[in-house]
Amino acid sequence: MDKHDASRRAFLVRAAVGAGAAASAGLVPDAIAQNHEQMMGGASTPGAQHPTGSEHGAFFNHTDAATIAAFTERLMPSAPDKPGARDADVLNYIDLALAGAYTDLQDFYRRGLAQLEAYCRATHNEPFTRLNAEQQDEVITSLENGKATGFTYPSAQEFFNTLRTHTMEGMFADPLYGGNKDFAGWRLVGFPGAQAIFSPTDLQNTQAFTRAPIVGLQEVAKGPMGRG
Repeated sequence: MDKHDASRRAFLVRAAVGAGAAASAGLVPDAIAQNHEQMMGGASTPGAQHPTGSEHGAFFNHTDAATIAAFTERLMPSAPDKPGARDADVLNYIDLALAGAYTDLQDFYRRGLAQLEAYCRATHNEPFTRLNAEQQDEVITSLENGKATGFTYPSAQEFFNTLRTHTMEGMFADPLYGGNKDFAGWRLVGFPGAQAIFSPTDLQNTQAFTRAPIVGLQEVAKGPMGRG
């Protein structure tokens, strides 16, 4: 992993912790939490995996899903013993969110992805998914700095900022919402999840939480209190 990758990862991890990733589902927007019951069942069941190898997910078609998977992996690249966006299934989180609580952003994503495709073809004669890592980073940097041409709605910066935010959510929100697979994001930052009880040693510990198990909201719901 080069210095650019390491810097990007470090930024997202610091931002996640500062924004409250280590505060239960702190990165999950109120819109998702408030619509939890609405999302239960059907294609947008929280934590559900859209069919592997299928041409369609809950919202994305095959081409758009591949672009989002590649884009988010460059935002949060994997490294040895350090999970990235693919490991945490960030694509699944965004896909389910756009079919549920984020339905108002469907047109935003459609237009943003179309503009991204046009920009990549204009500058590199290839779609984003066929660019090498260095070229993908150049495209992402152009979006971040608002220098990518051909963007109207959303603007290049708006599209970048939204995808970065949703990547963070998919990495660090409770797995109930479809990302943070196998607690990949929580393990990365040492967050214990929704533990029912912390020992005195846990409460006095100032280091990252490493003791198993890390507990998510689905497990809490299965317990006596959740079944109440």
